[in-house]
Amino acid sequence: MNEKFIEHHLTVMVKAKGGIAAKFVSPSFAGMPDRLVLLPGGVCAFAELKAPGMKPRALQAARHEMLRRLGFRVYVIDGIEQIGGMLNELQTP
Repeated sequence: MNEKFIEHHLTVMVKAKGGIAAKFVSPSFAGMPDRLVLLPGGVCAFAELKAPGMKPRALQAARHEMLRRLGFRVYVIDGIEQIGGMLNELQTP
């Protein structure tokens, strides 16, 4: 299982919930998460996808913390089994 496999599953599962998992590219601001997860009801979160057992680089971790301080939810996902839990958490009021 690699990062692309996990990323594909994320996009499929988000779409099944009626949402979008848009590829997030920020050329002038390195270290931002891979995907912007948008779900019905105005729910927004960021997802960083990693191969199993891999961790975010220092710059990525700093960007994740910055986003969290701004009030956004940021998830680091390194296995497809984590995706369902993330979606349940996002859809729980």
